Amino acid sequence: MSKAAGVVATLPGGGEPSSPVQKVWKPELYRIQLDAPAPHPVRCQRTLPLPPAKSTADAVEENNQAVRLYGTEYHGVMGHLEAEQLLANASDGSYLVRRSPKTDGYHTLSVRFNKRTKHYKVFYKPGDGHYLREQDKHYETVHEMVADGLINFHMQLHASPIIQQINQQTKNCYQQSPYMTLNRRKLRALSNELGKMSGAGKTDACDGSAASTDATAAVASSQDSQICQHLPPQQQQQPQQAAADPMPLVYEKPHNFKVHTFKGLNWCEFCANFLWGFTAQGVKCDACGFMAHNKCSELVPPKCVPDLKCIRGVFGTDLTTMVQLHQCNIPFVVRRCVEEVEARGMLQEGIYRVSGFADEIDALKLALDRDGDKTDMSEAAYGNVNVIAGTLKLYLRLLPVPLITFQAYPSFMAAGRNAMPTEQLQLMADAVRRLPPAHYSCLQYMLEHLKRVASHYAVNKMNEHNLATVFAPTLIATPQHMTNLTEEIFMLSSLITHCETIFVSSKQ
Repeated sequence: MSKAAGVVATLPGGGEPSSPVQKVWKPELYRIQLDAPAPHPVRCQRTLPLPPAKSTADAVEENNQAVRLYGTEYHGVMGHLEAEQLLANASDGSYLVRRSPKTDGYHTLSVRFNKRTKHYKVFYKPGDGHYLREQDKHYETVHEMVADGLINFHMQLHASPIIQQINQQTKNCYQQSPYMTLNRRKLRALSNELGKMSGAGKTDACDGSAASTDATAAVASSQDSQICQHLPPQQQQQPQQAAADPMPLVYEKPHNFKVHTFKGLNWCEFCANFLWGFTAQGVKCDACGFMAHNKCSELVPPKCVPDLKCIRGVFGTDLTTMVQLHQCNIPFVVRRCVEEVEARGMLQEGIYRVSGFADEIDALKLALDRDGDKTDMSEAAYGNVNVIAGTLKLYLRLLPVPLITFQAYPSFMAAGRNAMPTEQLQLMADAVRRLPPAHYSCLQYMLEHLKRVASHYAVNKMNEHNLATVFAPTLIATPQHMTNLTEEIFMLSSLITHCETIFVSSKQ
C-alpha cells in the first residue's frame, strides 16, 4: 500500500482503495433476526375453575403457583386439540401455557410459528428459572423463552445456508477472522514493547507499557501470519536465535470459553456472523474476551492472550453498547476526531477524500483502543489531519450496525426518492425517528459536522455531494453486492444539506 497521500476514488461497491480495513462484520444473520416474529401472549379470557374440594394441598398449591408464574397467559387445564383450535387463527409468535389433562410435574407451552402450533413440556425450578430440558437454556420468564425460541425457529427456517457454512468452517479461517483483522497491530505492538523489556521484569499491560509473561509468549507467536503454525514439528520446538530473547516460537494457552449471555448486539470474532438470540448466544473467553459461536470456538487455536483484554478497545463494537458502556451520547472516538478536524482540517483541500497514511491510521486506532479519551491527537502527535479523518471513517466503517441502520434504510431511501422538497424533508424526519437513540444522536452529530465542512467548499473543495460520495458506503446499511450508490449519495447529500430542519422536525 502506497504511503503517498492522494485523492481516493470510491470503488463501485463503496470501498476505498487505501482504506486500511474494509468492513469485517457480516450483517445477514442480524437482518434475518430482525424479521423474526415477536412473542405475543394469548390472555386467558375465562375464569379458571377452582381445584376440586377433595384436591390435596399440594395440588391446590401447584395450581396457585402456575397462576403466579405464568400470569394471564396461563389457561389452566386444557387439552391438545382445544389449544390447537384457540391458536389456529393466531399470528406467529402467539403462545399460551396450559396444564395437559392427567399430567403431573410440568406444564405445556403451546406456541404458534409458521402457521403451525408447537407444544413443549415446560418446567420451573426456583433459582434456575424456566426451561424445557435440564441441560437446555434457562430463562427468567416464559416470555423470554418464547422470544428466544422464535428467533431460533426463524433462523432454522431462513438462515440454514449461512449456519451450514458456519458449521463447515476449518481452522484455516482464523487468520482471516475479525479477531486477527482488528487485533493484529495490537499483537505486533505488544510484541515489540515486550521485546524491548525482555528480562526487565513484569509490568501491568493495562497502562499501555507492557504485558505479562503469558502475553510475552503469545504475541511472539501472533505476528501477521503466525508462521510458526506452519513449521515442521522439529522446527517448532527450536528457540529463537536471539539469546537475549528466550521467547519460544510456539505458545499455547487454551482459551477459557464459557457460555455467555451477551448484552446488546455482538458478533462472532471467528466467523464474523451475528451472535443471534437473546440469551446464551455464544461463548466468551474469561481470560482474553474472545467472543464466538459455540461451534466456532472449537476451531479457535489455543493462543489465548489475557493481556489483550485490556486493550480490546472500541473499534468494531456496536454503537448502542458503546454509548451505554461509557455513559455518553457520542462515542469519544467520533467526538475527538471531529473536534480535531474542525480545529485544523476545515480548510484542508480534499478533507475526508484524501487518504492519510495507512500505518499512521492504524497506529492511532491502536492508541484510541488502548488509551481511550486520553489519547494524544494533537498536531504534534499526528501532523497530517487526514490521518484523523481517516481514523474517523475507519471507526464508522467497522460498526457492526451502520449509523443508518438496516431497519431504517428503506425509509430513508423512500424519502430520498420523493420529488417534492417539503414532503421529502418530512419523510426524512420520520425516517430519523426510526433510528435507535445512539444512532440518532451520532448521525445528527456527524451530519452537522459535515454541513460545517461543506460550508468551506470554496477552499476545501468538499461540498455536500462530495462528502456524501465519501461517506455513503460508511454511514448507510446498503444491501450486499450493491454496486450503484447514486440514490444513496443523493439521499445523504440531502440529509447533510437540510440536517438542521430534519432533526428539528423529527423532535416535534
